[in-house]
Amino acid sequence: MLRNSLTGKQKSFLRSMGQKLEPVVMMGKEGVTPTVVKAAQEAIKKRELIKVRVLQNCMEEPEDAITMLAERADVNLVQIIGRNGLLFKRNYDKPKIELP
Repeated sequence: MLRNSLTGKQKSFLRSMGQKLEPVVMMGKEGVTPTVVKAAQEAIKKRELIKVRVLQNCMEEPEDAITMLAERADVNLVQIIGRNGLLFKRNYDKPKIELP
């Protein structure tokens, strides 16, 4: 089940922060593998907000791949634009982003 615990105002705030980010997780022709899911979870734990890119050689549609990654990593899907997706999950131990 896809998490969607963010309000519209919070998503808008995160989207504005996400414009400056570079993708930290890339999905290639293998698609959403356990390795990609683990990499996304580790990156999110450190940063809370990450950008993901689906490369041209990925067999899946970018929207499907990013949605599947969000479900498997148990994170909030903030936005999908083209081949890029923005994922967020609050780190309650060491919060870095203060949501409105």
